[in-house]
Parts: sequence; structure tokens; C-alpha cells
Amino acid sequence: MSVPNSQIQMLLALIDQAYEQATWHGPNLRSALRGVSVDQALWRPQPTRPNIWELALHCAYWKYVATRALRGDTTRRGFSRKPANFPAIPARPTMKAWKDDLDFLQRCHYELRQAVADLEPARLDTRLGRWTPTEHAFGAAYHDIYHAGQIRLLRRMQENMHIAEER
Repeated sequence: MSVPNSQIQMLLALIDQAYEQATWHGPNLRSALRGVSVDQALWRPQPTRPNIWELALHCAYWKYVATRALRGDTTRRGFSRKPANFPAIPARPTMKAWKDDLDFLQRCHYELRQAVADLEPARLDTRLGRWTPTEHAFGAAYHDIYHAGQIRLLRRMQENMHIAEER
């Protein structure tokens, strides 16, 4: 295996660990979302703060943005959900809709993963607009990890509220 190819493998491992592979740092994004009910996904700590469902769709959007950039398209048009950065949850927030949106997030991850796998190793440090392909991959991984922690915190806050209500 050549050194540049191992760089691609490292980037794939990084984004996979941030999203769905076992890591030493704790829950990745997919595990932070595992077992979340519709009620949990809709709960907000305050009226103006995002809920778990919105954060999951937000992560899908930024995977989409990174994928487009890695493929040489730096526009942000074409994302299937509106508004783009924090897409609206479905009007009927059912368990099926929640599972469909989790599947959507996973598809966005796999598209990002494919875009990284398709990179030319010699161009990993070539700027694609403001960022290099390497920086896009790292940014996508960091973004997943950041929001995984945020989702875990929201889940813990909900648990603590329920404990306090039971007292």
C-alpha cells in the first residue's frame, strides 16, 4: 500500500469512527442517535434551541456540503430538505419519519465516504475553494463528533428532567 493510499484509508477511518465505528472517545454520532424515540428527538431544552431531530438533519446537510466540495462542486444548492442548514422536521413527526431521516443521514454519510474514497491521493492538499480535501474530511468528522456530544448532552438533560419530575 502506498503512502498516499494510506492517507485515504486514514481519512475513511476518521469519518467512519466519527459516524459509526467504535472509538476510544465514547459515542459516535450514530450511537448517540441509537434508541432515540420520537419524543426524545423532538424535545428542546428551550424553545429556540435545536432538538435532536434537527441536529441529525443538520449533520446530514453538512455531510452533503462536504461531499459536494470533495467532488468539485462548491455550491450548496440541491439539498433535498429545506431550509438547508437546519432542515425542518416533517409536519407529521412519526417513528417512521424519524427512522426515514436517520436512514437519510446514513445515506449522506455513505455518499461522503464514497467521495473520500474517490479522491486522488496526489490532490489531498490541493485547495478546493477555501479548504483542501483533507480539511473537508477532518471537518466532517469533527462536526459529527461535536454533535454526537451535543446529542448525548440533550439525552442526559431529558433523563435528569424525568428523574426530577418523578420526585
